[in-house]
Amino acid sequence: MTESSDDHGFEGPWWLYPPLRNALLAGLIAAVGFALAHLGFLPERIENIFYWLAIPLGGWHWTREGIEKLIEDKEVGIEILMIAATAGSGILGLWDEAAALVFLYGAAEGTEEYTYARTRASIRALLDLAPKEARVLRDGKESTVPAESLKAGDIFVVRPGEALPTDGVIRSGNSSLDESPVTGESAPVDKGPGMKVFAASINKQGALEIEATAAFADNSLSKIIHLVEEAQERKGKAQQWIERFGRRYTPAVLAGSVLLLVVPWLMNLPLAEWSARAVLLLVAAAPCALIMSTPVAMAAGIGSAGKRGILIKGGAHLEHLGVIRAVAFDKTGTLTHGEPVVTDIAALKGSEPELLAVAAALEHFSEHPLARAIVEEARKRGIAPPPAEAFEALTGAGVKARIDGKPWHIGNPDLFVRLGVDLASARERIGALQEQGKTVVLIGNEAGVHGLVALQDRLRADAKATIAGLHALGIRTAMLTGDNARTAHAVARLLGIDDVRAGLKPDEKVAAVQQLQKQYGAVLMVGDGVNDAPALAAATCGMAMGAAGTDAAIEAADIALMADDLAKVTEALHLGRKARRVSAQNIVFSILILTVMIPLALGGFLSVALTVLVHEASELLAVVNGLRAGRGSTSHA
Repeated sequence: MTESSDDHGFEGPWWLYPPLRNALLAGLIAAVGFALAHLGFLPERIENIFYWLAIPLGGWHWTREGIEKLIEDKEVGIEILMIAATAGSGILGLWDEAAALVFLYGAAEGTEEYTYARTRASIRALLDLAPKEARVLRDGKESTVPAESLKAGDIFVVRPGEALPTDGVIRSGNSSLDESPVTGESAPVDKGPGMKVFAASINKQGALEIEATAAFADNSLSKIIHLVEEAQERKGKAQQWIERFGRRYTPAVLAGSVLLLVVPWLMNLPLAEWSARAVLLLVAAAPCALIMSTPVAMAAGIGSAGKRGILIKGGAHLEHLGVIRAVAFDKTGTLTHGEPVVTDIAALKGSEPELLAVAAALEHFSEHPLARAIVEEARKRGIAPPPAEAFEALTGAGVKARIDGKPWHIGNPDLFVRLGVDLASARERIGALQEQGKTVVLIGNEAGVHGLVALQDRLRADAKATIAGLHALGIRTAMLTGDNARTAHAVARLLGIDDVRAGLKPDEKVAAVQQLQKQYGAVLMVGDGVNDAPALAAATCGMAMGAAGTDAAIEAADIALMADDLAKVTEALHLGRKARRVSAQNIVFSILILTVMIPLALGGFLSVALTVLVHEASELLAVVNGLRAGRGSTSHA
């Protein structure tokens, strides 16, 4: 394929795309000349004038590309074969055949390039979802400015029904936002002060005042477009192999054609017949469909994924998705929300509200996630904690403080064992909760345990369905976590995960990924993209979740899911399998065409026009089939 310098931005109708438009005009001119001559209105010499006009018009674009490639890259491309075939047809006096070749090849190349242009344009069209103007607050007054003039620190207003012009943080107001252009997740997300929001999100309800965190050109939507366009340029292994093959095969075809001219001349064989066969070989053996077999499928798959909030950073990674045999998940923040919540409160002395009030008072000054969850639970229930004094953190165990002059402790069961407290009354309850994967903290003092609070990191709602979906694809699942074994196994039982490896440090996660690769084959690692960076890099493919607005997460992984949506894992695997299958179909089809066409050309059983027609039809079929990789539902891919 020749790639036009204009194919990144063309958005007009197909018949106005310059390479395609010129090829069609050339075809029309040649057809008029052919028709007038064969109806008896023109002599042959005048008929040829039509062909002489059509050939440079239809061949200018791809001829220039071929010569530039030859001069700049020292590479004999398919265009050189077509130039030689056109020249050879003209030398043989087959000007109508030469014009047909130029028209058909130009039309096929133009259609192919237009397909690429539209694939890129469909991604760039995402920018149109962001408004072109913004309401900015400056000196207490609201004014409308071009969205492109926004810079970090500006405060802008978004009313219900409007889209956000750039990324930012909500300073005032609460609303529900549709973030599907960035994350691919259509379900609205509730947002309030201090929360991040993204360009092109649609404000569903209340008015918002937002502080811009990025200029229009640097917002999340622009980053997605840039990453997808870069990814479409990165080539997979199959494409690299085909291009290496083409660099050797194409000169060999040219050499073979020259031999078909030289050998018969040396042997005094009929030169006209063998010259025609040399021209036929140039056309029949040109590997256009083979060269196109993979890149169209990969570009279409990557573009489609980008619009779904799945950023695949190159054709190689899309190929890898098609061969994944096991998926390894981090637990905290991936299979779970990464934020513990209170699930159980059991008062052994007094009432539950009294117990929770004491627990919140003890944890009030702690920054530990479990402490924040207990304080938040008390707040939600409207329980005001009493004041605590002499607060002291007990590293790795809990907290102690004085409430109403009495000493209190909150912490794990081991803390109370060390205090000499008898846990007989609570031991059965503690064991049952821990078997469920919950973390248990006790509240009491040296006199005894007054009660307990159980907390658990909430599982994502779609986690179980995702694991089931992976099993339906024949893919094994594993959990790699730094959490304790009891909690990890409890979560794995709930979700149906096959393999659990707990208590892992970052370097141990890398070793676990390598073991899974030896055991199952290609492994996809799914994590948060920052803490799990070594394991993401070690896996066949690394996938970061919830990467919207997080440059580190996008950089750390081969694939970035813009939303915290586990269903996208299965969707990405479907896309990879579909792209790989479509690419394989194209390769087999293209090789079959070459296998049939080359002997027929050498045997002289085809005309130049028919050979060109079959050749270009096969190329267009490869393009059309390749586009299937990015179309429709992936649920049955």
